[in-house]
This record gives sequence, C-alpha cells and structure tokens, in this order.
Amino acid sequence: MSDTNAREISVDVAIIGAGPAGLTAGYLLTKQGKSVAIIEKDETYVGGISRTVEHEGYRFDIGGHRFFSKSQQVVDLWNEILPDDFIQRPRMSRIYYEGKFYSYPLRAFEALWNLGIFRSTLCMASYLWYKAFPIKKVKSFEDWTTNQFGQKLYSIFFKTYTEKVWGMPCDEMSADWAAQRIKGLSLWGAVVDGLKRSLGLNKRPNDGQAVKTLLETFRYPRQGPGMMWDAARDKIIATGKGQVLMGQALEQLASDGNGGWRMSSVSKDGSKVVVKAKNAISSAPMRELAARLHPLPDTTLNASNLKYRDFLTVALMVEGEDLFPDNWIYIHDSKVKVGRVQNFRSWSPEMIPDPDMACVGLEYFCFEGDGLWSMVDEDLVKLATSEMEILGLVDPKKVKGGAVVRQEKAYPVYDETYAANVEAMRCELEEKCPTLHLVGRNGMHRYNNQDHAMMTAMLTVENIIAGTRIYDTWCVNEDAEYHEAGDEGAEKALPQRETVTEDQAAALNSLRDVPERIKREDRDAA
Repeated sequence: MSDTNAREISVDVAIIGAGPAGLTAGYLLTKQGKSVAIIEKDETYVGGISRTVEHEGYRFDIGGHRFFSKSQQVVDLWNEILPDDFIQRPRMSRIYYEGKFYSYPLRAFEALWNLGIFRSTLCMASYLWYKAFPIKKVKSFEDWTTNQFGQKLYSIFFKTYTEKVWGMPCDEMSADWAAQRIKGLSLWGAVVDGLKRSLGLNKRPNDGQAVKTLLETFRYPRQGPGMMWDAARDKIIATGKGQVLMGQALEQLASDGNGGWRMSSVSKDGSKVVVKAKNAISSAPMRELAARLHPLPDTTLNASNLKYRDFLTVALMVEGEDLFPDNWIYIHDSKVKVGRVQNFRSWSPEMIPDPDMACVGLEYFCFEGDGLWSMVDEDLVKLATSEMEILGLVDPKKVKGGAVVRQEKAYPVYDETYAANVEAMRCELEEKCPTLHLVGRNGMHRYNNQDHAMMTAMLTVENIIAGTRIYDTWCVNEDAEYHEAGDEGAEKALPQRETVTEDQAAALNSLRDVPERIKREDRDAA
C-alpha cells in the first residue's frame, strides 16, 4: 500500500511505543493540552514488558513488577492514574542453590547453616582478601562483583545466575551493569542487617516498626501491572487529545525538513498510518530506531552493534492453593535452564481465578531464534514441568495446563562496547535532532526499572513543554543507590537539572499553568 492510501494524523507529539515511558509521556502531555498519537506494535496489550497477560482467566506478569519508587513524583503519578486498585503485599524472595534455599534479604544464621562453617569461612576469607588486594583495572562484571563480595561469594551467588540471564560469560559483561543494579549493596551491610533480622533487633525504638533497610513490602495492582497501563491508555483517549494505535509497527521516522517529524507505521494487514508532529518520542530499541530514521544517522553502525537479551515465561496452572510463599525464587543451579520462578498468587490472589489452583511462571532467558525461543509451546510446558519436579517445587501430576509468552528485546545487553555505541548515537541525535526524544529502557538502552522509565518520560515532557532541554533525562538512575533499599518517595525533587536560565524557568512555570488557567477561564465564562 502506498503512502497516498495511508491514514494521516497531525498532532503535537508522535510517540513510539505504549510501554510505561510512552504512556506516561502521552498521559502527561494530554494533561497539558497537547495532542498525541501513540503507535504500539502489539495488537492486544499496552504496557510493554510491564503488561499483564491473561490466559483462561489466569493473569501473569512478564517478569514481575513491584510498585516501589524512591521518587515521590512517580508515586504520586501511580496514585493519580490508579487511585483505588493497589494492595500491599509482603516481599519474599529466595535463592535456590545446591538444593537449599537462602532467604533474600540475607538471614545471617540461615546462610551460615546452609553453606556450612568451612564454606562460610572461605567466603569471608575471600571477601577480606579482595578488600585488601582488589582488582585494580576493573573492566567486567566479574571484576566489579569480585571486588565487592570476594571470588567465593561471586562464584556462588552471581556467576551462574548472571550468565544464565545474559547468555555470555561474566568477564565479557561491562562492569556498568553491576554498578547500576547493585551499587551500594555491601556484604557487611547485608550481614549486619540479616543478623538484626535473625535476632529481631531491627526495630525503631519509638514505634516498634521494622527499619526498612531493604524492601519488606511493596504495593501492587490487584490484577497486575497491566491495570496501571490500561488505565493510562483509557485516560489518554478520554481527553480527546490522544490516540493509541494498536498493531502498528514503526516503518520510518523521517525529518520533515522544518524541525518536525513524519512517522509512518504499518499493521500486519498492510494498512498504514502517517503521523505528522513537531516532536517525536521514541521508546523503541535504539537499534531499530536507528535503522528506521531518515536520513540515516551517521551512528547507525554504532546502533547496529547494540545487543538485546530475549525472554520467555512458561506459566503452569497447578492444583494447590499455596505452593510456596515466595513472590519469586532465583535459580542458581546449572542443572536446569530456568532462571527464576514466579508465584503469581503471592503477587496477588486476584491473579488466580480458582481458589483451589495456583499459577507459577518459569522465566527462561534466551536469544530470539535460538533453541529455547524456537521450541513449540507444548514442549516448553513439558520442559517447565520437568524442571519444577527437579527443583522439588511442583508435583508434575498436579500440572493441569500451561501457556507461553515470548518477549523480544527484554533486556539491553551491557557488553564491552555498548556504552560507546550508545553515547555516539545519543550525542548525534541531541545535536542534529533536538525535537526527537529517547525514553525508557530500550529507547535509551539502559536497564531501567519501570519507575525510572517513567521518570525519563516525565522529564522529557517538561522539556517539550518548555521548548528546550532543561532537564537531563540521562541522569535518571545514573547514581542511584541499591535498587532494593531505601524509602518510598524519599526523593522529593526531580533529578538534577542541566543549567537553566531564569527566563527558561519562568517560561516553564508559565507553560505548566496554561491548562489550569484555561479551565478557570472556562468556569468563569460558564
């Protein structure tokens, strides 16, 4: 079909992808009176990797998403979009290693007992050795983690699982991933915290409440995170300013020669949509965006070298109300291929339609097109059932059904060259394409959590409203402390601004007030 037969739309902002970043941007822009059009490749679900899939009444996540953020702005936005459907859930996760379970967060006596005195002594000796004689030239995940925890603990609790997740040796992974995901987690701090937990000493002296050094509870939508993003989509459409176009894959994003954009998308049946807009926001994988930009950026080759790890979930419907209490279990065992096991009833009882049934999700990390990815669903269900039996978690006779969900490009890979490739493309686009904004996990090729992806969109909206880049979206999640620690909403301010003139700040405040001023004028006129 030629573009002459395409449906044409003109809006203020064109958005690629209806995941957390794209929908956050669309929601906030329509609140500000801007018109938006969002294209989403999936024909059914919004939310991207944060969607909730339904199968015969069973609901399950693509990875599990706790609603916890240190940013008060993100917490407020969650409450605004989904005010009445959050429940508070206990956090429990364990590590499975050599047939034994280790609580996480660490419980000191349990860990010592499971490892044994001899192995525990070796772990502490290795830890102390690398604190005294650290690896000086830290290049890889292995180097960084060994320096932080010692070689012995690295080999037990990091190496097997990490290589299962990423499909590459730890000495070929960038140290950036470890620094971003587990920065601020110290062995000594974890042991002290675990000792206090074991002895019941981690109480505040005045109110008797547990000190939340590591997350103990979290909020969660009662029917999964998809509730949040379905609600965001509906609110965008309800404004009359926003459209969410499902089943539309990006075909090309072309400059219109006047600082604006012409975004074309195509559905499976060949029907096309062309969106014309002054600004464009992309949460598409950087590699895909670079190949579809016109004119092609000079850094297309850099972007083509970016890699992604794909992911699939095998959900098993099992007889039995409570199989185990964990939200998820990390599988540090080379005898099985599964990397993590979710228990969806522990996330929310409303995820399971039958009170006499349970639903578990086995997560397999793979590359698109490899053996696991290409297996037929029936064989994947059989594999998952047999591995649950090996782990001693499920009696295969009680498995009554299964479903498979594949998620391509779930994780941006942090290999040795990724940082240079991302920086090259970022610099070129910021210089040559100031009205094109990259957001979200894949849009920025950064392993961001859901709340971080939202924050990149929130800052981008502020930049678009102001008409200039007054916020640095790339500072989000750059220097964050350990992701499992801290207090919800502890960060009251937005991330650090770039240099902003007084005139820019005044313009931003004025523009932000426009929608409310219009509402007041309309009320006065009425």
